[in-house]
Amino acid sequence: MRAMILEAAGQPLRPAELEEPVPGVGQVRVKVQACGLCRTDLHVVDGELTQPKFPLVPGHQIVGVVDAVGDEDAGSSPALNVGTQVGVPWLGWTCGRCSYCLSGRENLCDEAKFTGYDLDGGFAEYAVVDHRFAFPIPAGYPAVQAAPLLCAGLIGYRSLTMTGEAERLGLYGYGSAAHIITQVARYQGRRVFAFTRPGDVASQAFALEMGAEWAGDTAQDIPEELDAAIIFAPAGELVPIALKAVAKGGVVVCGGIHMSDIPSFPYQILWGERSVRSVANLTRRDGVEFLALAPQVPVRTEVELFDLEEVNEAISRLRTGQIQGAAVMVVDHAL
Repeated sequence: MRAMILEAAGQPLRPAELEEPVPGVGQVRVKVQACGLCRTDLHVVDGELTQPKFPLVPGHQIVGVVDAVGDEDAGSSPALNVGTQVGVPWLGWTCGRCSYCLSGRENLCDEAKFTGYDLDGGFAEYAVVDHRFAFPIPAGYPAVQAAPLLCAGLIGYRSLTMTGEAERLGLYGYGSAAHIITQVARYQGRRVFAFTRPGDVASQAFALEMGAEWAGDTAQDIPEELDAAIIFAPAGELVPIALKAVAKGGVVVCGGIHMSDIPSFPYQILWGERSVRSVANLTRRDGVEFLALAPQVPVRTEVELFDLEEVNEAISRLRTGQIQGAAVMVVDHAL
């Protein structure tokens, strides 16, 4: 099968011909139609996430069709049939027996394995995945539009739930996740304020198009206090900026898996029962909830398409902020 593999951090992905994988116990094989490119992939390629397996097939926003089912697992066969279109997210396996898994916090499982990091991902024609972490795709979503829902959407949704019922919501870093969550937040009756890098007027215009009430850069004065903020950009210096923007009792949610160091800041901007928290990974419940909600909104994903072999170009453009919305690799052109 065609695949793009990463052999070491800091290197470009290279094309390779690999054997088609065979699903094992409790697994299904997915014939990949499309796979989104995520900033987490960029962190893996650049070595900022330091323990991936090598060689590695990255990619964890997989959409494809189940084409083979492995053996039963402890008397329970995979609840997915051949021909089912599914999406596969970042969280690819959990132990199911630790205190985190047993308390509804499987996203924190110490033994968790992640798609496109510990497990080969979707920058290939086939991927073998744990059937528990493959979600049926809602009707009406073509594969290329569904792919960004599997991480940008899911992690964005989990981040949004951490803001409670905040009405005035600030989104820092306006890319794939923010453009999806703007739509969800507006559907829920929230007001969205979008923050970009100084001078990024294209992203500001995009935010307004997606439903933001206000869009500006992080150096500007905000029109009014926020009730909560979500930071999608991997920039630690945004934490004190967001804290200054939220009202007393507000929360700043850090939605990324990697962030540069947070600079020191005066206690006064945290005081007043403000809080800072991180979001780690996702749970299957997040997947079920969000994929049921997306068609109700309905969420429309803005995508830029690349052939599988063009993934290095897509990575370069994501790194330099040249992707509006989400980048998606088209693996099967017979969509």
